Amino acid sequence: MKREERRQAIMDLLVTARAVDLDDLADRFSVSKMTIHRDLDHLEAAGLLRKIRGGATVESGTQFESDFRIRAMQDAEAKARMARAAAELVEPGMTVLVNDGSMAALLGSTLVEKRPLTVITNNGAVMDVLRNEPGITLIALGGIFRPKYNAFFGVVTEGALSRLRADLAFISTPAVAGCRAFHMDDEVVRTKRAMMNAAAQSCLLINHKRFGRSALHVLADLTEFDAIITDAAPAPEDRAAMDRAGIRLTIARDDT
Repeated sequence: MKREERRQAIMDLLVTARAVDLDDLADRFSVSKMTIHRDLDHLEAAGLLRKIRGGATVESGTQFESDFRIRAMQDAEAKARMARAAAELVEPGMTVLVNDGSMAALLGSTLVEKRPLTVITNNGAVMDVLRNEPGITLIALGGIFRPKYNAFFGVVTEGALSRLRADLAFISTPAVAGCRAFHMDDEVVRTKRAMMNAAAQSCLLINHKRFGRSALHVLADLTEFDAIITDAAPAPEDRAAMDRAGIRLTIARDDT
């Protein structure tokens, strides 16, 4: 197997398993551990994975979020349920903000059912889905394109948001601990905050697996969101913290 084929095979394994073991990879591909180390170093430098002791993972860490291409292939059913639940908050004629992220990207395709609609986004996948849809007025936020997130960020993005006003902002996050949402990238945090400030109401979208995790930067207190949607019940201790704070959590069911 050629080097690039092996590295792609490693990423294919990570999509489903989320973590791989160095010794197992060496056995699987009949190469040395040093060869696998070099493969993992290369993939980590490309921002595709995070090396851990004895292997690698695509699970988020305090300063790491996996590449958009990886996240887009994970948890499809859970994302679809959340997208349908989120769309229930939208009425025809609204102006809606959609942030970066693979969950938000799926929401973009669901929003066509609510047309006529104005959608403001920095998410490249949402732009691709909605650009030719009749009944959708698409406002694409410019800025610096970040391939890792498939989205635009920076002062241009934030400046545009400061001159816009929306009815509802959909915000996603990779980590919630206690009653706070976190993100590992300060530039992404600034754009999400700018979206929240530009909207009359904000809705947080989060996979239940991301509860009980923190990251480097605080995004917001959960009380700042008018709605929080997840795909399944979080761990009892995480749910209890929100219940004590009076935070309402919507769990998207199959019949949503």
